[in-house]
Amino acid sequence: MEGTGGGSAAAAAPVNQWWQDLSKMFQYYLDKSTPHATYRWIGTFILASLYALRVFYVQGFYIVSYGLGIYLLNLLIGFLSPLVDPEREPSDGPMLPTKGSDEFKPFIRRLPEFKFWYSITKAFCIAFVMTFFSIFDVPVFWPILLCYWIVLFALTMRRQIAHMVKYKYIPFNLGKQKYGDKKSSASSRGSRPE
Repeated sequence: MEGTGGGSAAAAAPVNQWWQDLSKMFQYYLDKSTPHATYRWIGTFILASLYALRVFYVQGFYIVSYGLGIYLLNLLIGFLSPLVDPEREPSDGPMLPTKGSDEFKPFIRRLPEFKFWYSITKAFCIAFVMTFFSIFDVPVFWPILLCYWIVLFALTMRRQIAHMVKYKYIPFNLGKQKYGDKKSSASSRGSRPE
């Protein structure tokens, strides 16, 4: 009676240890890839191209592609939206400046770039794996899904752009702001009255 269930727990221990080691190694390489945004996005583009080639080659899985497109659109909206939306929740914390005289506050995304990249990459991996199972190949008339997705994309982006214009923010970092000309500031420093 003492050995009841002991054998399965002993057999599960090496599997659990292996899974923990694998997840630690995955997290290590994920952390190492954080500063290399260009290479991460190139890898995701290659993965997306492989997925598109797979769907084109098998001439199916359009419903999977449609679901992937809706998910990517949702991620894009989160990436373009501010963390604190002034339309939904007025707060005492940092807000987007609404006038030119307001203090500069940096744009903080609701979905940071790394999480945006990771979610997109994971979505393409899952969709790619789904193309190997015929249960996900639901027969649909794909031009209707494509037209519906384009209309949904256009309406959603129009609303997002209107929000950006209304609250005067740009969700992209266009480099360091330059204030004035270097020559004029250098010449004013060099000519001190004595």
